[in-house]
Amino acid sequence: MKENQTMVMEFILLGFRLGPRIQMLLFGLFSLFYAFTLLGNGVILGLISLDSRLHTPMYFFLSHLAIVDIAYACNTVPQMLVNLLNPARPISFAGCMTQTFLFLSFAHTECLLLVVMSYDRYVAICHPLRYSVIVSWRVCITLVVTSWTCGVLLALVHVSLILRLPFCGPHEINHFFCEILSVLKLACADTRLNKVVIFVASVFVLVEPLCLVLVSYMRILFAILRIQSGEGRRKAFSTSSSHLCVVGLFFGSAIVMYMAPKSRHPEEQQKILFLFYSLFNPMLNPLIYSLRNSEVKGTLRRSKSSLFL
Repeated sequence: MKENQTMVMEFILLGFRLGPRIQMLLFGLFSLFYAFTLLGNGVILGLISLDSRLHTPMYFFLSHLAIVDIAYACNTVPQMLVNLLNPARPISFAGCMTQTFLFLSFAHTECLLLVVMSYDRYVAICHPLRYSVIVSWRVCITLVVTSWTCGVLLALVHVSLILRLPFCGPHEINHFFCEILSVLKLACADTRLNKVVIFVASVFVLVEPLCLVLVSYMRILFAILRIQSGEGRRKAFSTSSSHLCVVGLFFGSAIVMYMAPKSRHPEEQQKILFLFYSLFNPMLNPLIYSLRNSEVKGTLRRSKSSLFL
C-alpha cells in the first residue's frame, strides 16, 4: 500500500472548465471578492481591538468569526485564482493534505461558532438582566476554545483516514481546491469508512448545530414579538433575520454537499455550492453581522474623524 501511495506525488486541480475569456472574467471578479473579504473582516478585527466599547462577548465571538473567514478565504481562494490563470496546475500531495486539513478545521470551527453566537443572541434578548452572569468571560473563552479544538480534532480524524489510503492514479482532482470528497474519488481502496465518518461528523457539526440555531432564533422571535417598542421590535427582527439568512446559506449548502445523494448534484454544480461558503459567505459575514450594527458604525465614524483631525 505504501508503495502504491508514493506513485502519486502530486495532484492536478482541474478548477473550472471554462473558456479563457470567462476564466479571466472570473479571475477579476473573484479577486475583487477576495479583496472585499480580507478588507471587511480586517476592518472588523481592527475596530474591535481599538475600541474598548466593543470589548463585549458578542464582539469577542465576531472577532473569531472574522479570523475564521479570513483563514477560510486565504486557504482556498489564492489556489483558485492561480488555477484560473494557469489551468490544471499541480499541487503536491503534502500541500493537498494540508489544504484539506485547514479547510475542514475552519469549516467545523465556523459551524460551532455560529451556534455559540446564536446562543449569545438568545441570552441577550431573552434574558437581558442575567446576560452578564450567564455569558461571562470565562464562559466565552471556554466556548471559543472548545469550538476551535473540536474543529481541529475532527479535521485531524478525516485527514488521518485519508492518509491510510493508497493513491495510484489518476491524479486529477475535478475541483478548484483539495476538497475531501473529490480527493477520496482518487483513492485505490475502499473509502466506505471515510464516507461514514464524514456523514457522522456532518450530523455533529451541521445538523445538530443547525437545530440548536433554529431553536435559539425561534425563542428569540417569540421574545421579539413581546417587545412593546415598535422600533425595538423592528431592530431586533432585522438583526435576527439577517443572521438567519447567513446561517441558512452556510448550513444549507454544506448539508446539500455532504449529506444529500451525490447523484443529484453534478460536479460543476458542487463547485458553485462550495463558492457559497468558501468565498461568498466570508465576504457577506462582515456586512451582515457587524457593519450593519449601530455600535460598529459609530466606531467607524469616530475612527474616520480621528484620522482627519
